[in-house]
Amino acid sequence: MELIGEDLSVQSPKWGRIYVRNKRPAGVEKFAPDRIVIMQHGATYGSAAFDLPFGGISWMDYIASRGFDVYCIDLPGYGRSERPAQMAEPAENNPPFMRTSDAAECVGTVVDFVCARRSVDRLCLVGWSWGTAITSTYTAGHDDRVERLALYAPVWDRTDSSPSAIHVDGSLGAYRTVNREATIKRRQNGLTPEQAANVMPTEWFEMWWDATAAADPDAAPGTIRAPNGVVQDSLEYWNVGKPLYDPSKITSPVLVIVGEWDLDTKPDLAINLYPLFTNAAWKRLSIVSGGTHSLMMEANRMLLFRSVQQFLEEQPPGIETTN
Repeated sequence: MELIGEDLSVQSPKWGRIYVRNKRPAGVEKFAPDRIVIMQHGATYGSAAFDLPFGGISWMDYIASRGFDVYCIDLPGYGRSERPAQMAEPAENNPPFMRTSDAAECVGTVVDFVCARRSVDRLCLVGWSWGTAITSTYTAGHDDRVERLALYAPVWDRTDSSPSAIHVDGSLGAYRTVNREATIKRRQNGLTPEQAANVMPTEWFEMWWDATAAADPDAAPGTIRAPNGVVQDSLEYWNVGKPLYDPSKITSPVLVIVGEWDLDTKPDLAINLYPLFTNAAWKRLSIVSGGTHSLMMEANRMLLFRSVQQFLEEQPPGIETTN
């Protein structure tokens, strides 16, 4: 199937230009709500990983090749979106920005844009890491706009002082800087040398890092910058066991999925979060073997892709089909 890729811009009244990437089958302009997906990145890196062809195919390619209209978002301050004025100054000059509530508003702006573009009133959301808190926060307040909600590597209560908990020494500035070496170390945290060598091919990591760094040309060489609003939220909510959104307000179908070797958002977080979706129309919990927090860029990524795709495509429970 021939696919079309398109770069779009959506204007946020508060934050400026939001970069949006679209993939869809060539020649198709009309899609049903259950065939439209928006994907949201996490706390540190933009959306590049969603549409990089690891092993010859990206996650967005995989979804679009199934007849879907799929989008990914870079939040303001991330990736190819506009950098707020705070990022032109030293980090210590301003407080953290882009809190989860701000990010959810940005997602809402893109949801409205896509719904208007396709003449629908709802669509599906897929969140990764912090993106699960963003998409869940949005869905809890706009459940009528969300067809299905997939939460990959979900953020939740981290009061167990696990390696995923964020700790800060001193004051917290507007943004933080992350280098390539620290990123590699984080990707391989908790893995044996053999696992580290096999989980993510070196060329895949380099492809992703190069694309991610290229989207932040004003950062120091070998680094990227990320807003600290999510870190402030971690300190005020997840690290002290305080929920940032109410899962019981979500009535859309929900998938909770995580890699078994994920130390950033450990499987225990997903297991604890899952039963709190008490009003979801239906739900599923999945733990994927041999995957870390970056499973979509790893050797077992197709297990993630297929699990999420099954959730997006399957008929609701109780509906019989002849297929």
